[in-house]
Amino acid sequence: MKREIYDEDHEAFRASVREFLERSVIPDVEDYAESKAIPREFWLEAGKQGFLGLEIPEEYGGVGAQDYRFNAVIGEELSKVNAALGSCWGIHADITAPYIVALGSEEQKQRWLPRVAAGELLLAIGMTEPSGGSDLAALRTTAVRDGDEWVINGSKTFITNGYSADIVLTAVRTSPEKGARGITLFAIEATKEGFSRGRKLDKVGQDESDTAELFFENVRVTDEEIVGELDGGFIHMMQKLPQERLGCAVSNVAHAKQILMETLEYAKERKAFGQAVGQFQHNKFLLAELVTQIEVAEAYIDKCVVAHAAGELSPVDAAKAKWWSSQAQNEVLDHCVQLHGGYGFMNEYRVARAWRDARVSKIWAGSNEIMKELIGRELGL
Repeated sequence: MKREIYDEDHEAFRASVREFLERSVIPDVEDYAESKAIPREFWLEAGKQGFLGLEIPEEYGGVGAQDYRFNAVIGEELSKVNAALGSCWGIHADITAPYIVALGSEEQKQRWLPRVAAGELLLAIGMTEPSGGSDLAALRTTAVRDGDEWVINGSKTFITNGYSADIVLTAVRTSPEKGARGITLFAIEATKEGFSRGRKLDKVGQDESDTAELFFENVRVTDEEIVGELDGGFIHMMQKLPQERLGCAVSNVAHAKQILMETLEYAKERKAFGQAVGQFQHNKFLLAELVTQIEVAEAYIDKCVVAHAAGELSPVDAAKAKWWSSQAQNEVLDHCVQLHGGYGFMNEYRVARAWRDARVSKIWAGSNEIMKELIGRELGL
């Protein structure tokens, strides 16, 4: 089905992203998984191409595209290569950088954004804690006032880009008596004394992503590191989470669709009992179902992308997009593994890695159960 949401400019941009990936990423992508990290060369080259500064205004070294559809194009193309590329780019450029653009002071924007757009400063966002999961209001990391400084203590976990990030936008509790309304966002530079990282976490999938634990032991910062309003962090996060969830949805569908198309070709070529496995009625019907499932999901996500580009996407619709796309992704990829037979369980096959990589999408950015809770509340339940 032809997608109507992208015009010639978007497709020309898509072609430039593909060219970059084919030239500078795909030849070395196996090394990314081996080292459990995306190398600095990727970020620097992506910065040169303008792929990291889409939401950063031109005066701060970015592109200032002001059209979320360009973000969606990059998210799709990266996720076709593998899910980790989409998520790592998303954390840096599609999730964390917009906080600084929207909420940062003029001094912060001038200090950080040009280097963020260039790929010289890598960003991560520190929300999740070992005991908190999706419950952002229950944060235990604290910042206590000491004269002109704040002293931060606590930890974060499951932080994408965490092992190599230069700046971590960190949610901490500054006014414990205020509950959810006592949380502040601090941009903490990795060079700060008392900041440390744990090991790269050994995950089931997305090996290319350097996910890590972060520790803050008497880290001293000033008001100059506060992004947004003091005690306004929870509201800031709630305002920005719809874009994060939509970005996940875009990547989920693109990732699953790419592997499904590769599986379709495999089903045409792989022979069993004298015919292509795709010609057996069960498999033919199954592939028909899977293609329809992906195209229906894609149509809804496209609708959400258009709404977000127009500033009209609601948090509930973003929640629907996130949970539905991740569910569809996992169901489709599970069938793709089955259609590959024993080869589908081999790590050397892309389908096996894609299947592993996808599982976390039902957990991060708010678990699917939390998404359904948000939708249920909107229904008055």
